[in-house]
Amino acid sequence: MSETVPSTAMPVNRLIEEFSKLPGVGPKSAQRLTYYLLRASAEDALALAQAILEVKEKIILCSLCQNITDSDPCAICRNDQRDQDSICVVEEPLDILALERTGSYKGLYHVLHGVISPMDGIGPDDLKVRELLARLKTGQVQEVIMATNPNLEGEATAMYLTRLIAPLGLKVTRLARGLPMGADLEYADNVTLARAIEGRQEV
Repeated sequence: MSETVPSTAMPVNRLIEEFSKLPGVGPKSAQRLTYYLLRASAEDALALAQAILEVKEKIILCSLCQNITDSDPCAICRNDQRDQDSICVVEEPLDILALERTGSYKGLYHVLHGVISPMDGIGPDDLKVRELLARLKTGQVQEVIMATNPNLEGEATAMYLTRLIAPLGLKVTRLARGLPMGADLEYADNVTLARAIEGRQEV
């Protein structure tokens, strides 16, 4: 016979369930986070709740590069010291953070917000491809750097984009193979990423 959970424990159970939905958070981690918040001060718990609400209310996508930002255009796109001739195409906003940490790339970015993955029902129309092509047709960009992850989906997405960009007569390069196959950019170390950027090759 199953044990009835007391009604006073339901908010706790709900919070554990919500934490469990986060990527990389299993049931045990969800429980630890929940009980940490139970022991935390009301001010700390409220600060966390407000931070989550602010992210949902104030964070938007840059109309140019599609990166997450609280102002449009984002700080990178507004910076006229950046190289306006190159655009580095990445899968997710986290990839921009990883590349920026290297200090090796001074151009612009474009975030696809995913990769082509038929198994997951994700096609080109689900990505920010149209927005990328519109930027490239302005005539200012000379080089497009494909910085999708070196896995099956990332490679397929890079090849698809290369076919679309080729008729525009732009130089298309790919990050050098300093990145291990199957790895994600956000987990790569700074030296590996820097060498991958510097050793990029034309597609």
